[in-house]
Amino acid sequence: MRLGIDIGGTKTAAVAIGEDGELSDQVRMPTGFGAEAVVATALRTVERMSELAGVDAHAFQSIGIGIPGSVDSATGRVTHAVNLGLEGLDLGPRLADRLGVAVRIENDVKAAALGAHHLLGVADGIRAHSMAYLNLGTGLAAGIVLDGHLLRGGRGVAGEIGHIPVDPAGEQCACGQRGCLETLASGSALASLWPGGHRYPAIDLFDRADAGQSDAVAVRERFLVGVASAVRLLALTTDVDDIVIGGGLAALGDRLLSGTRGVLAAWAEDSAFLASLDLPRRVQVIPRGFPAAAVGAALIGEEAEAPAWQRS
Repeated sequence: MRLGIDIGGTKTAAVAIGEDGELSDQVRMPTGFGAEAVVATALRTVERMSELAGVDAHAFQSIGIGIPGSVDSATGRVTHAVNLGLEGLDLGPRLADRLGVAVRIENDVKAAALGAHHLLGVADGIRAHSMAYLNLGTGLAAGIVLDGHLLRGGRGVAGEIGHIPVDPAGEQCACGQRGCLETLASGSALASLWPGGHRYPAIDLFDRADAGQSDAVAVRERFLVGVASAVRLLALTTDVDDIVIGGGLAALGDRLLSGTRGVLAAWAEDSAFLASLDLPRRVQVIPRGFPAAAVGAALIGEEAEAPAWQRS
């Protein structure tokens, strides 16, 4: 069995994958804040999963962890994760010393990309298809899987499309640039574009737009154009087979998917080139509740032998 753990800002989820590819039941628990608390959370999660599987931690073929922030996947070091209070934590080595088994660490969006790729591969019976995972959470980022392997790039920032400026006169982005994609299509963008204190701003926005509220319709359209722009960018730069939307905003489900497809279809009516790419068919939303980052974390052991073109 391969064990995958998704350490989030407030919650940690874990799942094991058996030799047959089947997923175990998920384990969920609160995430601690700070280096020692995060290490303790990971150890408690491994202990609980070992109990459920009826095996010792040594029996897991591999243990992988997806975690937000800047990660050096080669060394297992988390260099920066502000929402977890981490700066320079050697998470992989510390857990390996305690557990006596190798532990691999990956950025959570990249891990989720592997998880989504696994889901599509199981559905289609294909393991080598290419895919981009577009994560719409507080921010916007993507993970890219080519020939079954993650594309990390020379500095590990492949897929950080949220910080590609698309409007030089647009809003100031947290990265210091103006008009980045993240300022149009992300949870933080919606909080700015649709303030009001609702617990779920995106759902409130779409509900009001569905009811015909004119200002909500305008904000929803701007948001969907941003999402469609991210899909188009990924298609034109990577030409992947599929683009899967995930992250917290994926909870919008069919409303997000149909709206994004509608924008892409409208663009295709004015461009024979875009029409030839059939972008609406290539985009989909990940099923609600699928633990993409935990599943991907369980699979990162397979990344040990990356193809020569992506080794640094």
